Amino acid sequence: MIDKLLSTTPHKPGCYLMKDKNGCIIYVGKSKNLKNRLSSYFKQNHSGKTKMLVRDIVSFEYILTNSEVESLLLELNLIKKYTPKYNILYKDDKTYPYIELTNDRIPRLLIVRNPNIKRGGNRKLFGPYPNVSAARKVVEILNRLYPLRKCKNMGRKECLYYHIGECLGYCTNKINDEEINKMKEEIISFFSGNSDIVISKLEKKMYDSSEKLQFEKALEYKEILDYINITLEKQKVELDDNYDRDVIGYYEEDNYLSINILFIRGGKLLDKKSNIFPMIDTLSEEVNNYISNFYDKHTTKVKEVLIPSIVNGEILKDTFNLNFFTPVKATKKKILDLAMENAKNYYNEQISIIKKDDEKLNEALLELSNLLGIEKANHIEIFDNSNIFGSFNVSGMVVFIDGKKNTNLYRKFKITNDKNDDYGTMREVIYRRYFRVLKDNLDRPDLIIVDGGSGQVNIAREVLLELGMNIPVAGLKKDDKHSTNVLIGKYPLEEIEIKKDSYLFLLLTRMQDEVHRYTISYHKDIRSKGALSSILDNIDGIGEVRKKIILKKYKTIIKMKEASVEELSEIMPQNIAINFYKYLQNIES
Repeated sequence: MIDKLLSTTPHKPGCYLMKDKNGCIIYVGKSKNLKNRLSSYFKQNHSGKTKMLVRDIVSFEYILTNSEVESLLLELNLIKKYTPKYNILYKDDKTYPYIELTNDRIPRLLIVRNPNIKRGGNRKLFGPYPNVSAARKVVEILNRLYPLRKCKNMGRKECLYYHIGECLGYCTNKINDEEINKMKEEIISFFSGNSDIVISKLEKKMYDSSEKLQFEKALEYKEILDYINITLEKQKVELDDNYDRDVIGYYEEDNYLSINILFIRGGKLLDKKSNIFPMIDTLSEEVNNYISNFYDKHTTKVKEVLIPSIVNGEILKDTFNLNFFTPVKATKKKILDLAMENAKNYYNEQISIIKKDDEKLNEALLELSNLLGIEKANHIEIFDNSNIFGSFNVSGMVVFIDGKKNTNLYRKFKITNDKNDDYGTMREVIYRRYFRVLKDNLDRPDLIIVDGGSGQVNIAREVLLELGMNIPVAGLKKDDKHSTNVLIGKYPLEEIEIKKDSYLFLLLTRMQDEVHRYTISYHKDIRSKGALSSILDNIDGIGEVRKKIILKKYKTIIKMKEASVEELSEIMPQNIAINFYKYLQNIES
């Protein structure tokens, strides 16, 4: 099959999609020469993750493009569409925050995670900040120095920020544009590398507080000054400009790739980001792919990105409209060398830990597959359910691949049947999930784990049988102390003891805790976001007519919570009033 496909593959640029035995796309790549690249997978010896990938490949298909730029854009889109497990496993999936100075007449300083959200023109974005704490600290300092608007929607009277001197009371006072524009200019100047104004303001506040014998306040300003001075000292780089730039270095050894990105803002080294992962593709492709994924995910308007010579800067430049180039001498070359050195140091610091962890995880997954009598357990999907008195019934699914969380594949399910019926919930969520897997030809897990006993396992198996899918299912049963006790699996079902001092027990506990955390978090989110009408929609026995009566009488959750069962019984049957009262006492106002 593979040889036949290779014989007709052309020596042209394009993207290729690797498929497993179920026809699911497990890896997407690109190449300027498809024939050579695809042949290298099947006619060379491999190790590590590449070996695992090749082992799972049964067939492939490809899409020809006119250029490498088209290939890159197509690859990014295909990865987003199919989320193949070998593409997203070891890539950086975090989004870093930015600091935004809003474009309102009376602006605010915000931490934003998604800079692509449209808020109008002339937005001022600074970042990204891999160190979230540092970003928050900067916003906190600037908000104390500059009395900008703090509230999202201005009220009718001054708030606490006005009374402590951190807001000018824009809701009641008329502030001229000149004063506001001056604050905006100074903040922008600070982010452009000019910290003198901010330091001067802090020093003045410190001395003023000291003269007024407000020594605690003076000490607080001194600590902020120390923070800024120490930070600026660490940020020094040998550049005599105030430009924003990123600098990317790498180091490769033993089929692992270490990447380091230095974030230079206003001519100062603001932060760095390091990552390490096993390689699947060639070194050049892995580095190019990492950079492509990073700038596809993170909006930035830096003046330039310094890259090593192994990176194809022209393709990246055309794709992301940023100035990518490789310096060959002087100061910029030294900074690129620094990024390369950081990548090597990070590799040396982390590789022994990573390899040891990978080894333990592999042993635990092998033990798990042996205990259950299945081929492998590299891709595991775990489910948990949550509800309160049958209301806001939800399920969560988390995914572990090679023993590590893959948050890109997590899924939430709002259950349509709002009854306290765990079996019904499990039936619905398993059907919805794996009908979608069939419909969209998604990657199938090696193992499904449900948080429950034999009843939950049997329900999941019945649904899979109805769908014509043969995926192993196991359960995690808890003891009286709500601690994981036994693994339930095999045919017929058995209770399999797991040694509590084993790494497998720790791994399964970690999985169980993660799916529980994720599901409870979603449940709380659903509850907190629910409007009054949606809350009432989730209570059995309350229809449209009764809902209108309740909303007209109580109007807010707080007023509803203050009502007694007797009062509620005046507008609904007593049994419904009792359930409604109990439900109200378990939600936050």
